Amino acid sequence: MVNETAGGLVLAATPMGDVGDASQRLRDALSTADVVAAEDTRRTRSLAKALGVEISGRVVSFYDHVETARIPMLLDEIADGRTVLLVTDAGMPSVSDPGYRMVAACVERDLPVTCLPGPSAVTTALALSALPVERFCFDGFPPRKSGQRREWLRSLVAEPRACVFFEAPHRLADCLADAVEILGADRRAAVCRELTKTYEEVIRGTLAELAEWAVEGARGEITVVLAGAKPAAVDPADLVDAVESRAATGLRLKDACAEVAAAHAVSRRELYDAVLAARRTS
Repeated sequence: MVNETAGGLVLAATPMGDVGDASQRLRDALSTADVVAAEDTRRTRSLAKALGVEISGRVVSFYDHVETARIPMLLDEIADGRTVLLVTDAGMPSVSDPGYRMVAACVERDLPVTCLPGPSAVTTALALSALPVERFCFDGFPPRKSGQRREWLRSLVAEPRACVFFEAPHRLADCLADAVEILGADRRAAVCRELTKTYEEVIRGTLAELAEWAVEGARGEITVVLAGAKPAAVDPADLVDAVESRAATGLRLKDACAEVAAAHAVSRRELYDAVLAARRTS
C-alpha cells in the first residue's frame, strides 16, 4: 500500500453533496499533498474550506481537456518523490471522471498508486433502488444521439444484471421514453437525483411511470438504476439435445437432466419426461 504522505499518486473520493461524508484520510491528504490535481480547482478549494482544511500544496487543474497535457508534469512530480492527490468534483475519480489515464501512466512507469475510498453515486443509487442488484454493470453516460442511445438500450434487452448509469437532466425524459419502447413499459427502474444533497429524491417504478414523471423535467445530478431482464422461459423440449450430449459421454440420464435443468432453471422432472418422450418418437 502507498503511504499517501510519502510520494505517489493518490486517488481520493470526495463528497457528492454532504461534506460530512468526507473521510479523515481525505482531510489529511488535502492538507499534506505536495500537489492537488483537481477537476475544478474552485470547487476543491471550497470543499477544503468547508472541511476546515488548509491546502498546503500546489493546486493544478485536471479536467478532461487538459488531462493529457498535465500527465507528464504530474508523473515527474511523483518520480521525484512527491505526493499528487487527484480529486474530481464529486465521487470517485476514473468513474466517468478524469483519472484512469493518469493511473495507467503511473502503472506504465512503475510509480506507486493508491486510493482513498469513499462516496460513489453508483453504489449509493444501487443501494437505494430497491431492486435486485447482487450483480450489476455500470455504463457511464448513455449516447447523446437518439439512434445510438436506442442501439445501446437494445444491448440491455436480455441483460440479466442490473444496469446503473448517469444521465443529464435535460436528456432524461428522452432516454426513458426510448427505454419504454425498447425494453418494455413494465421493466422496473429507479431514478436517483441529487444524492446526499438537500433535495435528494428517489423515484421508483416501471419505466412507463418514470418516463411519465420525467416529462415534467428533472434537475440536478441524475443516476438511473435499471432492473435486470427476467430470464426467458425455457421449454424443456428445447434442452433435450443438451441432455443427450451429456448422456453420450457416459453420464447417467438422471444426472444429465439434473445438470441441464439447474443451468437453465427448469424442472428436472419435466426435462426428464421431455427426454423420454423424444426418445419414444425418435
